[in-house]
Amino acid sequence: MITFRHRGGFISTERFLNNSKKINFRSIIEKYASQGIAALQSATPKDSGLTSQSWSYEINVKRNGFSIYWTNSNLVDGLPIAILLQYGHGTRSGSFVEGRDFINPAIRPVFDTISENLWKEVTDL
Repeated sequence: MITFRHRGGFISTERFLNNSKKINFRSIIEKYASQGIAALQSATPKDSGLTSQSWSYEINVKRNGFSIYWTNSNLVDGLPIAILLQYGHGTRSGSFVEGRDFINPAIRPVFDTISENLWKEVTDL
């Protein structure tokens, strides 16, 4: 025969879950998305400044979470300039312009901040 005894209750757990339902997660995610925009804008190579000012973000809400997509709308002849700067591109004369990895180093600290602080923000509300 197996018996099970317990003491206490789930008051703390229930309080946490009920408070979690009231949290505006979108505003928290938007804060980090804006930090990403600032990081990308400052890291983007500037010639005219148009590419660095063309960053934006989209937040997709899913049943089990959120996704942040940073996008850049600066196109020349249908080509995304941020991607050409990142990965390089060929020229009309046949040469190749080497890319410069500016996106990953710029956005990595934002990912680190999200992973370090998001749970704390949610549980402190």
